[in-house]
Amino acid sequence: MLKSMIIAFSTYSKIPMPQVEWDKKSMHYSLCFFPFVGLAIGVIFVFGYEILRWIGFGKIAISAILTVLPVLLNGGIHMDGFLDTIDAKSSYQPKEEKLRILKDPHMGAFAAIYGCVYLLLSFGLVSEINQHTIFLVAAGFIYSRILSGWSIKTFLKAKHDGMAATTSDAASKNVKWILIIEGICTAIGMLAFDFVRGGLCILVGLGCLFYYRKMAYKVFGGITGDIAGYFLQLCEIFILAILAVAK
Repeated sequence: MLKSMIIAFSTYSKIPMPQVEWDKKSMHYSLCFFPFVGLAIGVIFVFGYEILRWIGFGKIAISAILTVLPVLLNGGIHMDGFLDTIDAKSSYQPKEEKLRILKDPHMGAFAAIYGCVYLLLSFGLVSEINQHTIFLVAAGFIYSRILSGWSIKTFLKAKHDGMAATTSDAASKNVKWILIIEGICTAIGMLAFDFVRGGLCILVGLGCLFYYRKMAYKVFGGITGDIAGYFLQLCEIFILAILAVAK
């Protein structure tokens, strides 16, 4: 279990971890610890917000730092998937070509455009955070990873190789149930903290999950690691958006 946790943090974050051997047995429960990466990012996000306010930073500086903080902490792995997926979706090519574009290390024009749009929107939405809603934003980092991890284990894969397929194959059959339990616990916590806003965040996440599955199956014939990253970024920005509206 300890190796699984280290592998999860090493894969999905830039938080320093000791080196362990990556074998199938060690990866059995790594997806279960994916939400713990979100917990770590959420804690740092909240503390960063409070520290920056205490130092005396203005709203613009705080918003800019908090916008890039999650990307820096996760090493940009999910943003990379988001940008690759945008490029592939925007190509209007057959499925096989879209899957090839997902693996292309070069960034296309659509990725550059939508990357700027995403960060600009995030900056504006983060500026609407207050001392109450920031805890739901932090919970959103956990919730989005629970949904993403569950999709990796249960959704149809577009390819038999790649990160999503490898992680899913290595994961124990119990992983999807553990993630469901983690999701229920997170949802209860969000509802207990703020029933209305927490409930809206939960519904928005489920709505993004439904769209993600429908889009991935139709456009790509299933999911990949990049498309799972696309979903995670989409889920997080929609949670920010609903909290900005319902603050």
